[in-house]
Amino acid sequence: MKIAIFTDTFDPDINGVARTLKRFTDYLGKQNISFKIFAPKSQSDEYVTSHIHRFKSLSFFLYPECRLAFPNLSQVKSELQDFSPDLIHVATPFNIGLCGAYYAKKLNIPLVGSYHTDFDHYLQFYNMEFLSKLLWRYMNWFHRPFKKIFVPSNDTLEHLKRHGFKNLELWGRGVDCNLYHPYYEKKAVRKQYGIQKKYLLTYVGRLAPEKDVKTLLAIAKSIPAYINEYIQWVIIGDGPMREELENEAPENMMFTGYLRDEKLAEIYAASDVFVFPSSTETFGNVVLEALASGTPVICANAGGVKHIIQEGITGYLCQSGNAQAFTDSILHLIHHVQVRDQMGIEGRKYAVSQKWDTIFEQLLWQYMNVIEEPKQQKFA
Repeated sequence: MKIAIFTDTFDPDINGVARTLKRFTDYLGKQNISFKIFAPKSQSDEYVTSHIHRFKSLSFFLYPECRLAFPNLSQVKSELQDFSPDLIHVATPFNIGLCGAYYAKKLNIPLVGSYHTDFDHYLQFYNMEFLSKLLWRYMNWFHRPFKKIFVPSNDTLEHLKRHGFKNLELWGRGVDCNLYHPYYEKKAVRKQYGIQKKYLLTYVGRLAPEKDVKTLLAIAKSIPAYINEYIQWVIIGDGPMREELENEAPENMMFTGYLRDEKLAEIYAASDVFVFPSSTETFGNVVLEALASGTPVICANAGGVKHIIQEGITGYLCQSGNAQAFTDSILHLIHHVQVRDQMGIEGRKYAVSQKWDTIFEQLLWQYMNVIEEPKQQKFA
């Protein structure tokens, strides 16, 4: 099997799409399955390989981690003809995704796609709801030729069904439980970041309106003073709202910027509670990473994350934007250490069952069905 992947974001970009695709291509490499990636040049191209063709690009204003690239069409056509893929997988609906869909039709190559980001939900955070109908018209047109559209959660699948999408298949997410685990030396992590307070609360993600970080700030400010003096917040991530948040943040809130790999895993493991108010997630990789690290999660009862958390068992689900509900849940876990510890155990147990290899094997079976379909129709 030969697979060509067209995406407007890829490693070393730090977002769910890029990280998922990097893990998938790592898996393909281990399985000796040939692949070629078409992606934009990023600001720091650390990942250099003959498997990837990069194009000049500019950041997209609504989602800077996705870049608007300027693919050389003749080069793309030439590389595709030389590579001769059995299937094209388009992961994003921007310029490179359009390029992949165009050549799938032109060269008669089976086409599938994956839906990672609910841009429609983002519009409300940027006062651009008036674009919603136009956006859905475009998204329906763009995805219509795909033989399969892979979505990360049942919530996203039902959401797209309501908007008339066809050929939807669930493509879940796993977690690397060898990297994310509870067994890091917590005292060493605290010492490294100068954390002396008793309780460590953590957020990981973009610092942008669609992640509802305003609610995060409201949560931090609404915790009663008698317990707040024992709490340290660590905010991991970056984005357009970082400066504003740092200016408004309480004294016990620390901003680290993006962390990766072991440095990120150590913070998860050292945390007492992971707090994630975003209501726009199609899945929520960071939530699963926190669970794998033995850390209970308090998150919005919305989007893909609501399917990851078992209410009262691995964490709590709160009404989106309701800072008081989040605060009450945080206080409950701080005051009940046995509940917190048991949730950490149950979260780890759940995460260990979410294996990437199993998820990728199922995706390859779906690929094979799409590739074989024209042959079956021919002999029907």
